Amino acid sequence: MTGWADHLIIAPIILPMLTGAGMILAGDGRRGVTVALGLASTLSLLALSVALLSVADTTGVRIYRLGDWPALFGIVLVLDRLSAMMLALSSALGLASFVFSLGRRHAPGALFHPLLQLQFMGLNGAFLAGDLFNLFVFFEVMLAASYGMALHGSGRARVLAGLHYVVINLLASLLFLIGVSVVYGIAGTLNMADLATRMGEVAVEDRALLEAGLAVMGIAFLVKAAMWPLGFWLPGTYAAATAPAAAILSILSKVGIYAVLRLWSLLFSEDSGDSAGFGGTALLIGGLLTIAYGSAAILGAQSLRRLAGASVMVSSGTLLATIGTGHSAVTGGALLYLASSVLAIAAFFLLIELVERGREAGADVLAVTREAFGTGDSEPVEAHEVGVAIPGTLALLGLSFIACALLLAGLPPLSGFLAKFAILAPLLGPPDAVVSVTSWVLMAALILSGLATVVAMLRAGIEAFWTSPASTAARVGLAEIVPIGLLLALCAALTVAAGPAVDYMRATAEALHAPSGYVRSVLTPPAPVPKGGG
Repeated sequence: MTGWADHLIIAPIILPMLTGAGMILAGDGRRGVTVALGLASTLSLLALSVALLSVADTTGVRIYRLGDWPALFGIVLVLDRLSAMMLALSSALGLASFVFSLGRRHAPGALFHPLLQLQFMGLNGAFLAGDLFNLFVFFEVMLAASYGMALHGSGRARVLAGLHYVVINLLASLLFLIGVSVVYGIAGTLNMADLATRMGEVAVEDRALLEAGLAVMGIAFLVKAAMWPLGFWLPGTYAAATAPAAAILSILSKVGIYAVLRLWSLLFSEDSGDSAGFGGTALLIGGLLTIAYGSAAILGAQSLRRLAGASVMVSSGTLLATIGTGHSAVTGGALLYLASSVLAIAAFFLLIELVERGREAGADVLAVTREAFGTGDSEPVEAHEVGVAIPGTLALLGLSFIACALLLAGLPPLSGFLAKFAILAPLLGPPDAVVSVTSWVLMAALILSGLATVVAMLRAGIEAFWTSPASTAARVGLAEIVPIGLLLALCAALTVAAGPAVDYMRATAEALHAPSGYVRSVLTPPAPVPKGGG
């Protein structure tokens, strides 16, 4: 049986579903009702995610069986530390995107708010799903909402990038479905915990086909995670999207990371027989190549939006490479990096909208042209012109830009640096330990990607705030600057409370690399109802 507190596990799925339906029924003409419903839903989701984060941290794995059916016969939702953390991240990003959309423009397009709620439903369902079929269902809900968000607004570039995004993800969904079908045909189950127990018992003649089915399904996840060369679509799509849409879309690549981490740790653990560690080397190499490609894209970015999109690829590559090492302590540092990078990139997408307000169209491209061909102004500065008066708004945006730069590059003293340090420290080991070649290569990739980010952000910051700032003073509303401050404040909280945050991430990583507790909780049948009720 389940108590009232256990019903909170399904609330992050039910609440946005009902809210989105209510918004659609209210119609686009009733803006006040839409805003009220959206604000109530996003605040409630944030409160729910914080409560579930505390529940997962104190009680471990919690199971919600729909209809009180056992796991193998009914739908199971699973809450653990990893899913609770992802719920909290998506809720924080959703609240920031929602509030930002209420700023200068009421929303970046018609039906934006219902799409945002459906996006929540898909994201939260994917994080809580305990079987592959419902993971596929919630993936499709999430993707369907993201198609509308990516295409919101006008402009040829946005429509072209959005259509590419739709086609690529439809193909990925087809691969996902094919992989699920193959897995079910061989193993006879789609419940992830039950599948984990059967991995070591698969017949020798069937193991290759099962691994092939899981690999096909993994390709679908890696398309979403933007691993090179599967993620070539990401920088252009995210750069073309509106700022609130890009901020919430930035976590979609981490849904692919979540799925890879969840299934890889469950199905290819030490108890998986000959399949133990399957695909780890591919994740490591693919992650390193993604870091290299993303770093080159960052250095070559001719706009702030492209720079932000390339930063998403670098963060995904970092996470894939660290997961591929197979070390629990490294995975703990990677989870802290995941939280920090998701918040920082979302804040950067929102900040770009404000920084570019009032600047001439194509200012970043013109800046690159001036640097390459020396066509910039060379007027001598008068002797009496000492210093530049910086308006308060510009100073606030500049400080936010610096914070984003430090977080994305992994420089001290913010959480991006602490996360990279938490990744590198276990790789290096004690002073007298022999460091493997893989560890040296990963360390070099993290350091060089941070250097590339520093160079690109420094160049972009000088151009945006000093060389060719906005022609008119940017008019920034409170509803636009507060979400950015909220996301950066959460990064600051991760920095100040680094000890508890690292402890939580390490406990999460240890549970992932020793999945017996997860499997046991899911497969334990529900307690029988006492006779006489109660």
